[in-house]
Order: sequence, then C-alpha cells, then structure tokens
Amino acid sequence: MKFIHIADVHFDAPFTAMQTRNLANQRRLEQRESFKKVIEYIKRENIPYLFICGDLYEQEYIKNSTIEYINKLFEEISNTKIFIIPGNHDPYIKNSYYKTYNFAKNVKIFTENPEKIELDNVDIYGYGFEDFYMQSEIIDNIKIENKEKINILLTHGDLDGAKNNSIRYNPVSKSKLKALEFDYVALGHIHKKIIEENIVYPGSLISHGFDELGEHGMIEGQIDEKTKELSLKFIPIDEKEFIEENIDISQIYSKEELIEKINEIYFPENKYIKIVLTGNKKADIETFDILKYLSNTNIIKVKNMSKLEINLEIIARQNNLKGIFVKKLLEKIENEPENKQKIEKAMEIGLSAFN
Repeated sequence: MKFIHIADVHFDAPFTAMQTRNLANQRRLEQRESFKKVIEYIKRENIPYLFICGDLYEQEYIKNSTIEYINKLFEEISNTKIFIIPGNHDPYIKNSYYKTYNFAKNVKIFTENPEKIELDNVDIYGYGFEDFYMQSEIIDNIKIENKEKINILLTHGDLDGAKNNSIRYNPVSKSKLKALEFDYVALGHIHKKIIEENIVYPGSLISHGFDELGEHGMIEGQIDEKTKELSLKFIPIDEKEFIEENIDISQIYSKEELIEKINEIYFPENKYIKIVLTGNKKADIETFDILKYLSNTNIIKVKNMSKLEINLEIIARQNNLKGIFVKKLLEKIENEPENKQKIEKAMEIGLSAFN
C-alpha cells in the first residue's frame, strides 16, 4: 500500500514575522500552491491514502473560502481515502469546521476518542484533539486487534513530550508506541522532519519562519502487504526556503556603508532571508531600522548579534550622564542575566543617542 503523509499546513496562519515586508499574503498564496502540489502528486501517482496529521488550518483565522478551497481539492482525488487528525491549532471543538462543514465523501475526521477504520488490507487507528490542549496519554487505550493486517496509527502530539515538560500537547511515549508494534506511526506537531524507523514527523508542509530552516514537504510511504517492509521517501514541496546570512560588520564604519554592503549581496529569488550582524560594531552605527532601506524585499529580518567596540567599563567610570547610564545597565545585566541581550540592545540605542 502507498500513502502520502503530511502535517502542520496551518492554512490562513497570520505569518506575523513577514508582515514587516507585507509578505504574509504572498506566503498564504504559496501555502495554497504547496497544498495543491500535494493533491496533483496524488492524482498523478494514483496514491490511495492521504494522512493529514493535525493543524491543517488555524482555528482562530480560518476563512470559509479557504475550507471551500481545501474541500474542492479533496474532491479532485475522490479515489483517495483522506484521514484527518485534528491538532492543537484545529481541534474538534464546537464551532470547528470539522463539525459544521460537509467535507467530501472520501474524508474521515477523527476525534479524541481512538477509532479504528477497517479496510481490506489495512487497519487505520487514529485520534486527535477536542480542545487546544490534551494532556492525557490516550495511547494507553489503543491496542492492535489484527496483527496479520497492516496497522497504521495517526495522531498529533509530542513524542516523549512529558520528558520535555511539554505535556499539554498529547505526550506520546516512544517506548509505548514501539511496544504496540504498529507498522507505521504518522505524527504531526513538530515542524521539523523526523524519521525514527517507522515513527515519523513529516515536518510542516511549508516553513513558517526562521526557526524552520531547510527543506519542507511531505512523506511518501509504501508498505509491502506480504512482508510489511516499509520504504519512505521525503519529497520537498515548499519552493521558498528560509535562510540566514551572517555579515561581519567589524570593518564597517557607517549605517550607509552597511546598507550598501547588504544591497550588494546576491540572494536567489526563492529564498526568504534573515541577515545576522556579527563582529564588533562601531558605537555610532545605528542598525535597528535598516530593513526599510534594503533593496531586496525578500530580506524580512535583520538581527543584530554584534558587540559594541568600546570599553564599557571605562565609560562606566566617567563622572557624567553617559557614564551613569552605562554603569546602571551593566549592573542590570549582572542582576538579570536572562535579559542580557535586551539590555545590551537598550545600551546600544542609548549610546547612539549620546553620540
């Protein structure tokens, strides 16, 4: 049997990190195109099963027109059985579209109660979220009934989440999963691709920001009906990739020179870029508002990780307003080390104002 496994599409997500460049709407269009590519692949390859393991859409932002768009695509693959797990962003709550909308006949939506769907050669087990949080280990209530068939489990949650203090999002024990002996475990929730033998996160279908670098897409799987041998293939879907570019500004002496340097760098059009400033920054270079001066509109974030090229201890000993300012902030860093980066940023802005 063949299947496609996706998760964490997050239709109609606000993409707040991209609003500074007015790219949020563009990213939502790319989101649609990526999902459409999945459907086109299923049609072209005659894939009989599609597993969507949570967070298909954002409950808070989803529009009826988007649900209509999704369902029309489902109708285009009427010969494919579609199994949907509600996640923590699209739970099976009272006003959920999963309850109120009449999805295509080939769509099965699971609830928090574990359920088994019996098919000719495979049994599909699944359960999802009925609220924005789920702390109980529902996996304890599942047991394979016919081990002669192919058995697949679908859910959305944190693998060994309780160990990571993430018990609010359906903690799933890896040891318990292995003991159940499913032939494939399709998960969602983690936006990074993780394949641990037959326990799989496909990652988010598209990247949602700079904490999700690298390729994003879907898993194509095949299980031999006689031997139950599993083969998996990751297929990139997202045409835009989020990347970081480090720029050492130690030898840059003005804001204008920095802007010119960044504007001279070539970046492929299919990238979203974060510029990370490193090295020793001259005290009179302002960096906190340079984004609006950059010519490449795919640069959507500038993060200053450089250090001021001045001796703060000497300034702190000066008997003037600047010295008192630096002394107070150095004391604050000592007392609040967890806020060191924010305090250093405040010091940079303050010293620029003094200069």
